Amino acid sequence: MGTQTAAGTGQGSDAKTDTSANASEKTLLVLEAAFSYSRFTDIVEATGLPKATTHRILATLMDRQFISVNKDGGYLPGPKILSLAGRALERIDISAIAAPHIDDLVARVHCTVHLGAANGDEVLYLVRTDSDTPYRMPSRVGHSIPMHSSGIGKVILASYSDDALERFVARAGLPRRTNRTLTTLEDLRAEIADVRRLGYALDREENVPGVTCVAAPVYDHTGTVKYGVSISTITLAHTEEQIEAMSPEAIATANAISAALGHTPR
Repeated sequence: MGTQTAAGTGQGSDAKTDTSANASEKTLLVLEAAFSYSRFTDIVEATGLPKATTHRILATLMDRQFISVNKDGGYLPGPKILSLAGRALERIDISAIAAPHIDDLVARVHCTVHLGAANGDEVLYLVRTDSDTPYRMPSRVGHSIPMHSSGIGKVILASYSDDALERFVARAGLPRRTNRTLTTLEDLRAEIADVRRLGYALDREENVPGVTCVAAPVYDHTGTVKYGVSISTITLAHTEEQIEAMSPEAIATANAISAALGHTPR
């Protein structure tokens, strides 16, 4: 549920009736539209600004190298904006970005919430936030677990192509963690098909006996699933049906973090 751009949500038509937009707002409208459209007429349509105003702002952005023009006259991101984007990406702290969303989720579901990242063929825990329950999960920040036996790992694997999934199994294997761990390629394929269909994954005591979780994928600005959010509990506190019923909460939080990372659903 990423934030839509003005061009994508129809805000451009609203801008046509907004005569109070100041110079900064107009410049941002044109800059955003120029990243979505290459043709001048489309940029004008998206911003709702007069042609002369749009042309003047584009010229200024080109002078400052925020926008460039290709051989066909189409507008492209310029070297200055690409440099700034690179610096911004270097400073991204996924844990800090996700923290408020995870805190809100913990307050709603009263369970432990994890944020994990793909780390080679494993999942690395980046965040663990506990609830007010008397029990604690055996996980810890910095600890790695197998992908095939964890909810977060499954939502990451669900983004792989079928060939990539097969190569993963050949490379990493499917070691048994509990008597419920999926240990064959056939079973994992069937599970991943369900994850793709449902949009979330379950860990049914497959990694640690007595611990279950539901997880949802987190997308970065390129649309790649590099992270996942999971709600974890113990079977003495919640049945598998009860933890699966929390899937909308996990998905909503994962989508909010994805939007904060710059992901816009296509």
